[in-house]
Amino acid sequence: MPLLLRDALAHQSLQAAQPLLLTDVPDALLRTVRWVHSSEVLDIAPLLQGGELLLSGGQALAGVGAARQVDYVRELAARGIAALALETGPALPSVPAAMLEAASAAGLPVVELRHVVPFVGVMQEINSLLVSESVAQLQRGDQASHAMAAELAHGGGLDQLLAVLAEKAAVGARLVSPSGLTLGAAGPLAADDDGEVAIVDVPVRGVLAARLELHVPDGGDPGLARVAGERSVDILGLALMQRMPPGLKELAGIELMRAINSGSQSWQLQQLGPAAGFAVNGAVAAVVIRSTGAGQLRAAVDELLNTRVAHSASYADNAELIALAALPSEGKAGRAALLEALRSLEMPAGSSMAVGPLGMGIDEAPWSLAEARRTLDLPCSGDGFADSEAFAVELLAGPYLDPVVRESFVERQLGAVVEHDRLRRSGLLATLTVWLDSGCNTAQAARELHLERQSMHHRLQRIFELCGGDPRGTGRLAGLHLATRLARL
Repeated sequence: MPLLLRDALAHQSLQAAQPLLLTDVPDALLRTVRWVHSSEVLDIAPLLQGGELLLSGGQALAGVGAARQVDYVRELAARGIAALALETGPALPSVPAAMLEAASAAGLPVVELRHVVPFVGVMQEINSLLVSESVAQLQRGDQASHAMAAELAHGGGLDQLLAVLAEKAAVGARLVSPSGLTLGAAGPLAADDDGEVAIVDVPVRGVLAARLELHVPDGGDPGLARVAGERSVDILGLALMQRMPPGLKELAGIELMRAINSGSQSWQLQQLGPAAGFAVNGAVAAVVIRSTGAGQLRAAVDELLNTRVAHSASYADNAELIALAALPSEGKAGRAALLEALRSLEMPAGSSMAVGPLGMGIDEAPWSLAEARRTLDLPCSGDGFADSEAFAVELLAGPYLDPVVRESFVERQLGAVVEHDRLRRSGLLATLTVWLDSGCNTAQAARELHLERQSMHHRLQRIFELCGGDPRGTGRLAGLHLATRLARL
């Protein structure tokens, strides 16, 4: 059975802290705790997956203002954690009222720990229970999957497979097409507003073919339902393939992406492109996503691309997902719209994405893909989202400019600035880079660097002194800008 928040707070390891729920959040004590975690880091939210009981001693919170405290609870609530447990004492005598008000509004349970308890011991004891429960769920999920495989081998259809799943996981099960059509069902199904429903995507050859709804009755185990559902995805996918085999266009799209990924010759791409829906001379752009959840991201990426471009294809390989988007004839504008849409894609922590340059024709798809990959490999591309066209200088200099020549050029142009940063731990090089990248727009650069305009002017004046004067209106401007870009390599 799942571990509820009330069970975790009643556990002997936490009882000594005399936990007290401070926020008025409906059914707070009935929330499922997936894991117990301890951290004093205020920027911990992006590293959480949801369902955690987060323990904190409050030292970091006590040292920041009310605005940051409120942002902290809002960020945790947005991640869907089970609850925040704060230890009150000398560092944090009480939980600030502004935090409690924001937490209640955001639906985040906040628990006060009124006495000191060893967080390490709490985590060891409660998490060991959760691990044991997870192992039991995996075993029961595997049993359901094996029983479904046997049913499929004996000719069972979707209804029979779902009946096995419903029985083993003690849930109601329904398989629904992307358009909302019920493909099969078994067991008791809850009303739309009654009970908990776990939803699992069922892809066929990487394309979303159906969604599995698992209706958990009162007192049921949502964790077991999800595990059993995830274990049954491959079996249901095989059953769907028997019922509706993939079409020629879909198969051609898969083969096209494999050909692009392997760098096949032009004639192969020109044959596969039209069969997959891509015009031979049409504009294209490649997308590369590196993530531990690349396979799970594929359905979301396909759905996003289907709403933004005329046609697309994707292919997942280990921890990398690649996609190709067909763009309208005005390729630059289409690519800009694609960039904006992809920026909104939610990805797991630690994931990174790059969009390749515009390719004119299916022949240039492998090049766009290669440039996107090279962008992700750049030390200056950072994590998250990268536009390869914003790194054109670095991509050009990498393979074609000797590292010794590159370093010598940077030293001649920016040596005094780099030395100043080294000796005084200043950030003049970063300031100069942002200023030049903004087109020498001082006001915009100040906003990006979160500086007052007067401070920005003082920094620029010092940079100009080190670089031999204001470069604007001179031939030195291009050289300085190039040097700042090369310095990032």
